[in-house]
Amino acid sequence: MVYWEYNLGITERNMEIKEYTEFKADEILQLYTQVGWTAYTEDMPALERGYKNSLLVLAAYENGELLGIVRVVGDGTTIVLVQDILVYPARQRQGIGTALLKAVLERYKNVRQIQLVTDNTPKTVAFYKSLGFLDFAEFGCCGFMRG
Repeated sequence: MVYWEYNLGITERNMEIKEYTEFKADEILQLYTQVGWTAYTEDMPALERGYKNSLLVLAAYENGELLGIVRVVGDGTTIVLVQDILVYPARQRQGIGTALLKAVLERYKNVRQIQLVTDNTPKTVAFYKSLGFLDFAEFGCCGFMRG
């Protein structure tokens, strides 16, 4: 299923976002490696199981080339967690991550809580705030994680 086709403007690139239904280890390994998320790729069978057990995985493509992925876990009704959102470094800041996340937000617009955990850098904080996400503290909450 194709969710959206986008024209990204400047160089007239066309991008489509569609469900990622077939785990292709080579392209996932390359994407995760490029963004530096190698802890995930140390156990590719576990990552593949994670993908298969995800609520939704969407991929952005341009001319058949993978640009980025967003992976969502949860129940799809009361809570959704954006587990992974990755865009090739050379393609970041071109609207790809925004398009992927907007596709998730549209798909789950009636879900009570859409959460994510991310690096605490000015770049990532600004990105998620630009899409309407708030820090847990702004809800009077805090988060915990066991790694």
